[in-house]
Amino acid sequence: MELILDEKNGIVTITVEEERLDAHNSGELKTRMTSLFEDEKSNIIVNLKAVRFVDSSGLGALVSGFKNASARNGNLKLCGLQPQVKSMFELTRLHRVFEIFTDSEEAFSSF
Repeated sequence: MELILDEKNGIVTITVEEERLDAHNSGELKTRMTSLFEDEKSNIIVNLKAVRFVDSSGLGALVSGFKNASARNGNLKLCGLQPQVKSMFELTRLHRVFEIFTDSEEAFSSF
């Protein structure tokens, strides 16, 4: 899985450069977020601009990251959701849990 990390002012942006976030690759995203939390990075933006499909494993990885960030008094925010992915968040009502932004700049300025 191709993940691009960028850190600015203590906020880490993870850009997922895959069309799918599913059972085959979501574990890698979860592992990467866990290592960031272990390094005391608890404010994360996950940019999903390239993702066109998310399954329950992908959603689970993001929820796990959200819980870990919250437990460390941080936050995990999402941005760049494609219409198909956004509808999955609405269907599962996760759009009420996550703060979702149009792009990474908007998400960054919300911290």
